[in-house]
Amino acid sequence: MTRSPDPPPARRPDASYPMPWSIDRRDRTHPVVTNTGAPADFVRAFARTAADPGRTLLWGHVRPGDQMEICLCDTDVDDVVVTLAWFRPEDGLEYVWRFVL
Repeated sequence: MTRSPDPPPARRPDASYPMPWSIDRRDRTHPVVTNTGAPADFVRAFARTAADPGRTLLWGHVRPGDQMEICLCDTDVDDVVVTLAWFRPEDGLEYVWRFVL
């Protein structure tokens, strides 16, 4: 029996869901990320600028209500883009969200 060389179609979530993050920008060099939704697994934060490839923070499992601070002390905060990536335990899919300060 011959098999198709094409990979199986990717699983898609049934519906979108509310963004589980809120950002406290009162101190732009130390924004605080709060999980306002469901638990998230393998959470990572990437801070990048045009001149700096950035830094990566590995937060692991983040529960509802957990807060994490991103230190951007030596970064031009007017040029930084922060990317959060995580997996939802419910569907095992990876999600990505970007924000600027």
